[in-house]
Amino acid sequence: MAGPFPGVDPYLENLLYWRGFHTGFITFMTAALNTVLPMGFAANYEERVYVIPSERSIYPDLMVLHRPILPTAAQTGATAVVEPGAPHGILTAYPEEIHEGFIQVRSADNWEQVVAIIEVLSPANKAVGSVGREEYLQKQGEILRSEAHLLEIDLLSKGMHTVAAPLEGLRQKGEWDGLICLHRSDRRYHYEYWFNRLREPLPPILVPLTGGLPGVLLDLQEAYNQAYDVGPYRRRIDYLQEPLVPLNADDTAWADTLLKEKGLHPSDTPT
Repeated sequence: MAGPFPGVDPYLENLLYWRGFHTGFITFMTAALNTVLPMGFAANYEERVYVIPSERSIYPDLMVLHRPILPTAAQTGATAVVEPGAPHGILTAYPEEIHEGFIQVRSADNWEQVVAIIEVLSPANKAVGSVGREEYLQKQGEILRSEAHLLEIDLLSKGMHTVAAPLEGLRQKGEWDGLICLHRSDRRYHYEYWFNRLREPLPPILVPLTGGLPGVLLDLQEAYNQAYDVGPYRRRIDYLQEPLVPLNADDTAWADTLLKEKGLHPSDTPT
């Protein structure tokens, strides 16, 4: 039993849910690939690790404490005066180790050979000036210059444009809520893209291989549904509330109708 939406659930963009869902989604995609990859190839779950010193707006688990310092009698003396307009205190920022999962498709015969990399973008990858964005863009550049294919999946409506395909070129092609971008290593500077709208299921994607072999089909929506089903989201998400990242007026009306039909958003509240 999948979630209430036909494709992406906008409520999952809340950081309270996204990090766990991100891991689950990648895990189910990895499993799905290993059921369809031909002999000689294997998909593996990998992690990128970095430390953030103070990015509370990106991840809510970081604890930042501010303690104002008030002068004591011993420090100031009876006649000391605290200068107005000069706030003073101690800011304590506990660093947090961030783990971001991604998928590598490798040659089973030569495990050092990376055939394709699949990334699901996180909020930190799209936050301007963040460590997560710098780390991601550096890795993205390395992959684009390598012999590996790069498949990027951006299901987040908030944040900076991050996939490798140029934003201005994409804007001339249409509009999207979610964006999927594929760069094939044998077609440098060519970007295959899929636009996804909120009211549509995620598209199946053909993941390219090497050696003249045909690609394998990855059912994104099935993996998405499985990650939703095994997670706590049906129990934890309050669909009576609006999603944390607001929808436009048309999508809000559509979502309200859909949630009412699913019995998750009553049309009338008794008075």
